[in-house]
Amino acid sequence: MDKIGMIRGQSEQLIRRRLLQAIFEQRMPPGARLTEESLAETFNVSRTVIRQVIARLAQDGILVKGPGGATHVAAPSKTEVRQILAVRGMIEPEVVRSLASRASNLSFTDLTIHLDNEDKARRANDRGTLVRLTGEFHLLLVQLTKNAILVRLMTELQALICLAVLLYANGGDACPEDEHRRIIEAVKSEQGDLAAELMLHHLYHIEKDLNLEDDDRPDVKMSSALAWLSGGANSS
Repeated sequence: MDKIGMIRGQSEQLIRRRLLQAIFEQRMPPGARLTEESLAETFNVSRTVIRQVIARLAQDGILVKGPGGATHVAAPSKTEVRQILAVRGMIEPEVVRSLASRASNLSFTDLTIHLDNEDKARRANDRGTLVRLTGEFHLLLVQLTKNAILVRLMTELQALICLAVLLYANGGDACPEDEHRRIIEAVKSEQGDLAAELMLHHLYHIEKDLNLEDDDRPDVKMSSALAWLSGGANSS
């Protein structure tokens, strides 16, 4: 790869990371409208780079491209959230049951490190990071299946649930600190039925923690969000 390509690639990766951070910290809440022009100016890059970033985040379900080229941060409706959780309830218990059946051949090192990072974010009361990490936990589990189609599906579903937590959570992180660890312990000890039961309970807990009775959403001022992005565009 030539130098220009490397710079562009690094820019795209950095911009994606900064946008995700802004979204999960609710600096840029679900439903916020983005434009190529404003983002290109904010990050001091070409609109071509921004177009690539938007395409990738849209592929992951984080952004939604609408008519006329408008792009918004995804804001799943209550009905969509229930449907997503129903699908996950069909998939994830069977995922952990399957993993438990071959646990002796799997490495849980990455998951162990990840759970420690969740604990650190929880102790620091860093909700934005915690929402992201608790979502990534489910993706790490699915990645152990080595099923590329399943990973793609879960990447989109989990991104939407993270956004739903930001929109509708009753104030908690929807993932009590012991639930993820208990699931992993059951998988590692090859207790497939228990792992599936714990996962189903965990998904039920997530749904119950979401306030699906009203539709209050955080007010968003894009000028503040863009100012924050611009100030951190060159930081790690």
